[in-house]
Amino acid sequence: MPNAMILAAARAGPAPVRILGLDPGLRRTGWGVVSLDGARLSHVAHGVIVPSETAPFSERLLHLFQAICAIIAEHAPDEAAVEETFVNMNPASTLKLGHARAAAMIAPAQAGLPVAEYAATVVKKALVGTGAADKTQVAFMVRRILPSAGQASADAADALAVAITHANSRKLTAVSARARAG
Repeated sequence: MPNAMILAAARAGPAPVRILGLDPGLRRTGWGVVSLDGARLSHVAHGVIVPSETAPFSERLLHLFQAICAIIAEHAPDEAAVEETFVNMNPASTLKLGHARAAAMIAPAQAGLPVAEYAATVVKKALVGTGAADKTQVAFMVRRILPSAGQASADAADALAVAITHANSRKLTAVSARARAG
């Protein structure tokens, strides 16, 4: 009988993997959770974290960190993916955005989740086919890939795009590993 159970488990394939995508920002941080079950990708949840703009910088970072911890507790992702910081002309703004990104990376790491990083151009190319795609094109492709996500805001759509990119990266890695194994 145990052999039958082992065979049934092997046929069932790997368990679904939940991926948390994050698009960090100080004013608005988009988040999205997707489930990858074999080759099937489905929407779980998404939203935007909006700290008070009048709060001190440290409190905004703390709010961001705590909100991501709450999302992790509620949706139980297995992995996280974060968009890399966009470097702009203002060094102070870039540094502050880097702090927000650090808070977005530490929360899943504290929960024991592996955290992957993707450049915005990589995410855009993965979804739209060009690294120069604009936010409306990314949001359109997110709606096509995850129709149950509905009309997600630009920040949430970007976070879902990061999660989709990570899911596709996982699939490619698995295919490559099977090909190498023979």
